[in-house]
Amino acid sequence: MPGKVSPDDLLAFVFERTGAAATDETIVQGPADGEDAAAIDWPDGDGTLVVSSDPISLAASQVGELGVYVASNDVAVSGADPRWLTAVVLLPGDADGDDTADGSLIEEISHDLDAAAREIGASIVGGHSEYVDQLERPILSLTAMGATDRFVPTGGAEPGDAVVLTKAAGIEGTAILAADFGDELDIDPDVRERAEGFLDEISVVPDARIVREYATAMHDPTEGGVAAGLLEVARASGVRLEVERDAVPIREETATLCEAVGVDPLRIFGSGALLATVLDEEVEECLAALEDAGLEGTEIGTVRALDGDAPELVLDGESITEPIEDDLYPLWAQADSDE
Repeated sequence: MPGKVSPDDLLAFVFERTGAAATDETIVQGPADGEDAAAIDWPDGDGTLVVSSDPISLAASQVGELGVYVASNDVAVSGADPRWLTAVVLLPGDADGDDTADGSLIEEISHDLDAAAREIGASIVGGHSEYVDQLERPILSLTAMGATDRFVPTGGAEPGDAVVLTKAAGIEGTAILAADFGDELDIDPDVRERAEGFLDEISVVPDARIVREYATAMHDPTEGGVAAGLLEVARASGVRLEVERDAVPIREETATLCEAVGVDPLRIFGSGALLATVLDEEVEECLAALEDAGLEGTEIGTVRALDGDAPELVLDGESITEPIEDDLYPLWAQADSDE
């Protein structure tokens, strides 16, 4: 089954195998459960460098734009403005030497990379590109970097904080459903068109620039959706998050598409939303600041102290402690088996 490596395997095989990191005093945040970005003190002590890498392997279109947004989101939710990017671009080749590698695909991808980077104010400073015969679609891996005076971790939530979500649940997943399964669904064409347009909302850089002034923790919910993102905040912070499903904003397009294919809006790719925990006395000010900027923000839950041994998400009274699999993966697997 595709998807992220499990937290148990990361703990067993990855997190303790970090070269000289154990003796490097400049590392503020290294690899850890729930943390998507690294933080490194500048050698002169003036601020912190935030670094994050992310691949794009499933998308067949707009991979350049998505690559910039996905990598930059993790830097933004760590409290930094994404400033520098490197891009590794692997393109489908042709072992027979036909004209599939004619430059049109790299032209399209580089155009999208450039446009998205300009939009968020980041510079592409390097990378690598090559053709690979075994690939059927392009694979991108971007590294984003930025500087901040205040690093905001995923693991900063404290009991008593409020839980805030910007925009809505399942933004990226809704766009994927419309693009990958829309032809097979009996839904209003206008709903599908609006849903496909959600890809233009994947960046949370504007959201993070506002919320970071109030946040004790921030996180970018991706695979597994808002539910997985909430659990990751809980695990990284060592707390219990209590959330009521009815409090989580779900757009009409998301509800329609998810109902049509039988998936949970809270368990599909969630890029486009920002999760944060905010001091309870500052949550109204935070929401007002988002509204003033034309951004949606909603208080969806509360941070509590542990009521047991394991960090947990309590969703509508149900305790969730195990990693959450994205509901879209079985749909793709079924589609592949039907071909």
